[in-house]
Amino acid sequence: MQPDPTWMLPDGVAAGSTGGPPSLTRDASGLASVLHRNIQALRERRREERANAGAGSRIADAMTRFAGSMAFVLLHLTLVAAWVAWNSGLVGLKPFDPTFVILATTASVEAIFISTFVLIAQNRAATEADRRADLDLQINLLAEHEITHLLKITAAIADRLGIAEAQAPELTELKRVVVPEAVLERIEEGQKDLDAES
Repeated sequence: MQPDPTWMLPDGVAAGSTGGPPSLTRDASGLASVLHRNIQALRERRREERANAGAGSRIADAMTRFAGSMAFVLLHLTLVAAWVAWNSGLVGLKPFDPTFVILATTASVEAIFISTFVLIAQNRAATEADRRADLDLQINLLAEHEITHLLKITAAIADRLGIAEAQAPELTELKRVVVPEAVLERIEEGQKDLDAES
């Protein structure tokens, strides 16, 4: 399948021509070249973050990945089964932990370390999630700002052409700039009302 360079451009305008930007092409898989650029930028950012992560963070990530795998489960099943069989006298060997105190202590210490590694990994994931949420918020605010201005321009053009929809009352509301602080205050007020009702 050959890429279609005109998929996002006006009729008769080919990508790379003077009528449109060359970045609006798409490849054989149907992805726009700008998406490839964004995906590559995100990959590079993740590589940089991994390269800049400290040894402790890398160890915590590796331990968390291993502790969350089936290999970890199977290894522990095997070890615990062998330990129980040995110390129960089922295999004909002299028990070294007949009361299973050593097994319980070992399992408790291991659980402490694994839970600590998981918490470290979760803290890093929460930090990354906060950064991505901030980025999403900034992009959404920018998009809202741009859409509001585009709506004003479109309404002005429609008004100039005498199109009746330009006088629709809802357009007046939509053309207002949204103030994020006011939205947050309204959300907090609604949350307080819900808390008061419960």
